[in-house]
Amino acid sequence: MTASLASRSTRLFMLMTAFFVGNAIVAEFVGVKIFALEPTLGLPPFGWNLFGQTGSLSFTAGVLIWPIVFIMTDVINEYFGRRGVRFISFAAAGMITYAFFFAYAAIHLTPAGWWLGVNTAHGVPDMQAAYNSVFGQGLWTIGGSLTAFLVGQMIDVGIFHWIRERTGERWIWLRATASTAFSQLVDSFVVLYIAFVLGPQQWPVSLFLAVGTVNYCYKMVMAVALSPLIYVARHYIERYLGPAEASRLKAEAAAE
Repeated sequence: MTASLASRSTRLFMLMTAFFVGNAIVAEFVGVKIFALEPTLGLPPFGWNLFGQTGSLSFTAGVLIWPIVFIMTDVINEYFGRRGVRFISFAAAGMITYAFFFAYAAIHLTPAGWWLGVNTAHGVPDMQAAYNSVFGQGLWTIGGSLTAFLVGQMIDVGIFHWIRERTGERWIWLRATASTAFSQLVDSFVVLYIAFVLGPQQWPVSLFLAVGTVNYCYKMVMAVALSPLIYVARHYIERYLGPAEASRLKAEAAAE
């Protein structure tokens, strides 16, 4: 193993980057499914009423994974600073684009005749149509998601360091939660605006505001609920790196 790969901090960054990028890609692809929260939890419909719109709490399946991405952003920010977050963010965006490119290429391959009806007995009479529906997300949705992700990440890292400059090593929960609050406010509305207001579905403003607000509230509840994971991650990272190396990385990240 070369000296650079033997460094624990380098191996840690490589592992965190791989986990971050993998989570972002999975979140994009599973996000095709929309699920109803109340029946999933065995509860009666909530029946929210916002901006003249009513409905149950429905979310994309991606919201199960995105909170992990937000937590990872704050942990990487803590030890590897702005440059670390920018690197993983653009790496994730690049790999998501790469994954969607090959998904679209696979959609346009001519399917084998026998494969089309292979799952008819299971309620899927046309495998090609099912494949297209799952993997063929519209370009508006992909563009909105990637734009919101990158803008949200840049806001997150800026606010995180702004608070860190004023609090030092204290109150990591505050800078993590506050940075997520602002970044996800942008993320929740930008992706919907590009994908569903500018896009072909042409949502009315009232629906856009209602769905965006419900999604944002969910993300904030999850951000607060998962904030203890930041302390758990910090504990194990510092055990792995050792106090001296962990302090050096945090000092360098803070000084950027």
